[in-house]
Amino acid sequence: MKFKHIYLAAGILTLLYSCKGNTQPADDAGDGGAAQTPVTVTTVADSAMVDYIDLSATSVFQQKNIVKANANGYIQKVNILPGHFVNRGEFLFSIKTKEAQSIGNSINVLDTTFKFSGINKIKAAGNGYVTQLNHQQGDYVQDGEQLAVISDRSSFVFVMQLPYELRSYLKNNQDVQLTLPGGEKLTAQVSSTMPAVDSLSQTQGIVLKVNSTNPIPENLVARARIIKSVRPHTVSLPKSAILSNETQTEFWVMKLINPTTAVKTPVTKGIEAGNRIEILTPKFSPGDKIVATGNYGLADTAKVKITE
Repeated sequence: MKFKHIYLAAGILTLLYSCKGNTQPADDAGDGGAAQTPVTVTTVADSAMVDYIDLSATSVFQQKNIVKANANGYIQKVNILPGHFVNRGEFLFSIKTKEAQSIGNSINVLDTTFKFSGINKIKAAGNGYVTQLNHQQGDYVQDGEQLAVISDRSSFVFVMQLPYELRSYLKNNQDVQLTLPGGEKLTAQVSSTMPAVDSLSQTQGIVLKVNSTNPIPENLVARARIIKSVRPHTVSLPKSAILSNETQTEFWVMKLINPTTAVKTPVTKGIEAGNRIEILTPKFSPGDKIVATGNYGLADTAKVKITE
């Protein structure tokens, strides 16, 4: 009876050990026990991409008319204020000569037909905005002294500072897009180039003419976009799919060769625009699956699990 219990216990232990040896975790079945990294995948797309550079452009009035006194005397009337727009021939100042101020109406009393006033009127030589006013009514001024500055509206331009090494791109940019603070966009035309470069920044001034219905103040800094190249149809991938080394001299993607295996595939980058990067080599087919997220730190021939 004692031996019967011993044999029964031995049989139970043998059965349990046999079941344990044949048990394998469901998650590791079929992959040799390697852990799978959850990833999402993407495919290449046919995109239109533009390579450009943004530069600064400042608004200026290239020509300014200096309004000067035409006699020694006292300003009798001022007909303008800073910021006013004046037209050619518009009355600006009146000056009473110091001789007329001293004599008064004595001459007219002696000879009523003489009609001497001694007052000179100064008119605008062109259209523009009053950007500077130097004197007010009652001031004594001398002949040739500056009274005001009028910025010629027709000379309003933006001057873009272009690095000299990029001058070859101007031939492809007869029209330049300007973005003003606040988001307003204008189309400007390349008018001329300055004959000198800045000695420190080595940039050359490019004159851009604009047509705007709204007045634009001077010294406003806008963003000018210079197009370097255009790709109407090219293969691209999301930026997240591109990996690189620490020095960013080598680039690669993780390409799926089957539903659970991703291999390291070196690539050559082209244009970067927005969140996409042009792929020059190799030539991927539309059906190739590339790991988009979860690819950081993956080794070559890594085990992956595709998630939605």
